[in-house]
Amino acid sequence: MATLDSKLAVKALAALAQDTRLAVFRLLVIAGRSGMSPGAIAEKLGLPAPTLSFHLKELTHAGLVESKSQGRHIIYSASYDHMQALIDFLMENCCAAEQCACAPNEAEV
Repeated sequence: MATLDSKLAVKALAALAQDTRLAVFRLLVIAGRSGMSPGAIAEKLGLPAPTLSFHLKELTHAGLVESKSQGRHIIYSASYDHMQALIDFLMENCCAAEQCACAPNEAEV
């Protein structure tokens, strides 16, 4: 799994800091690895095609969404590796100065 630096983390967080993009990303997370077509995403979220296209492009450039061709169709899915790398980046120094509830308890491991 790739690791993120601050610049890539900021790019991903900036992409998610917009209501429509966050909704698209969350919908793709729900859809799982099989993903969704742009038409299905647009229908589910009530978005016009040009608006959705713009937001998918932004999410793709931030590394949060991947696309693949299936015949004549394009399927979009959440990039789980990138999402996990972002979460890992955010949690990297969690409670570094003290024991905390978010880190696994050594007795439980």
